Amino acid sequence: MDAAHLIKATRHALAECESVEEIIAESWQVQALAGAIGSHLAAYGPRSVHAEALGLSEAGTQPRRTSAGSGARTGETREVRADKLSQIQDPRSALSDLSGLLAEAGVALVLVAVTAREEGLYWECIEAIDAADESEDHVSGILRRLEAHEHGPAA
Repeated sequence: MDAAHLIKATRHALAECESVEEIIAESWQVQALAGAIGSHLAAYGPRSVHAEALGLSEAGTQPRRTSAGSGARTGETREVRADKLSQIQDPRSALSDLSGLLAEAGVALVLVAVTAREEGLYWECIEAIDAADESEDHVSGILRRLEAHEHGPAA
């Protein structure tokens, strides 16, 4: 499945969340998708984005390991939407959309964190916000490298 479709589906799922647990679970879906896009670009993208794409891949898979122990909070075993990623038809557009999705997830997590009554929930949100910020940094780096790759070296 193309990245654009997965980003759209994930954005819709995040917008439809009705509980704290759903917001947290969907934020990890966003992170997993960021990781999958990073892995795909590292394997199939221009050589100039390889290192930054690997960083995105690692940043996106980190939360999957971290959240595994908090299954009660993030929900039962869920399908990881990102596992369906098979292509990125327009990397620039996909990365731009992913950047927006990461920002939306971050905002949702901030709203949950500021109203959290449990310390564990608060710190889980902070960890997810940090992961989204790190992924966003990598997305921005890849976009800059793609721009440089398309325009060639400056004379």
